[in-house]
Amino acid sequence: MMLGGMLASLGMVAGSFCHTLGQLYLTAGFITGLGMCFSFQSSITVLGLYFTRWRVLANALASAGVSLGIMLWPLLSRYLLEELGWRGTFLIFGGVLLHCCVCGAVVRPVPASVTREAREGLPSPSKRPSRGCPAACGRAIRRHLAFDVLRDNVGYRVYSLGVVWMIMGFPLPHVFLVPYAVRHGVDEHKAALLISVIGFSNIFLRPMAGLVAGRREFAGHRKYLFSLAALLNGLTNLVCVASADFRVLVGYCLVYSVSMSGIGALLFQVLMDIVPMDRFSSALGLFTVLESISILISPPLAGLLLDATNDFSYVFYMSSFFLVSAALFMSGSFCVLGKKERQGPRAEAEGAIPAAAPEQGLAMEDTDSPEKRLRVEIMYVTSV
Repeated sequence: MMLGGMLASLGMVAGSFCHTLGQLYLTAGFITGLGMCFSFQSSITVLGLYFTRWRVLANALASAGVSLGIMLWPLLSRYLLEELGWRGTFLIFGGVLLHCCVCGAVVRPVPASVTREAREGLPSPSKRPSRGCPAACGRAIRRHLAFDVLRDNVGYRVYSLGVVWMIMGFPLPHVFLVPYAVRHGVDEHKAALLISVIGFSNIFLRPMAGLVAGRREFAGHRKYLFSLAALLNGLTNLVCVASADFRVLVGYCLVYSVSMSGIGALLFQVLMDIVPMDRFSSALGLFTVLESISILISPPLAGLLLDATNDFSYVFYMSSFFLVSAALFMSGSFCVLGKKERQGPRAEAEGAIPAAAPEQGLAMEDTDSPEKRLRVEIMYVTSV
């Protein structure tokens, strides 16, 4: 986390001295993005190791910082751009990102017992001699990028695919809501307040969503709650198509914040429920890589659609389509997987005695009664 804060700050400060767009791609884009990845993944991983019972609420409270940034960042950015210009704004942003080092410094080490429990699920290192550097690199990539989890864990595949498809539509209102309001006659400063309304509402709604989802009766159903939040989020976007009045858009932002708070509070919690904690860090890395591809593609794709049609309604239709279809896909797939999991133990229980007869050496026991009883001579427990 501290290394990430230094890189993120360095990238923004170096970006303030750039003279070409390519230099900005390298500094404010690549270097700052790499630093934020270090800080983000470390914070999410250590959060999962710190908490067990209150993990959902902890995730919700941690993600409330995102809501605070959504509320303050548009207003602060506009003020700094008017007062200091973009170079001075980049310098201020570099100082803000340097606070990640402070956050990393106050993070306490994970107890040794927790790290030992997390390593229990790891396979022991192979004693076979390596066949060369390419083979060792291939094993390291498969291990640390969680390709083994992607191959073996069906729930992880379903969730990753659903979230990647959902992200194609999820960030579009944040990008196009203000231009949409300005296009329909809303004052530019009032339009910027719409994003702040979403951020302000999420500060209070995300902890509430964490409290609700953290209840014991929802322990095995959080993935369905997440799918429901994505479905509501997609349907809410249709409000913007109906009207562009400022009061209607404020109401839209409030309703949108409810579903957004559910997505933000449960996004990584569902991943923690699906993937064991000893593989969570690697699974989170692959998950965020796939998610970032969607974030990279989605706004330009919506921009092409807007240029072709010159109508913002199609952008919100696009957002709703991806969110609703992803929600239906995830809920349906998890429902099918849940039925298979329930049918598996039942089938094993029904076929346990007949299948065990030839293996376990069942013999007929003589008794005084006219009926013969099966006597188990040897029994092995091979699975739980």
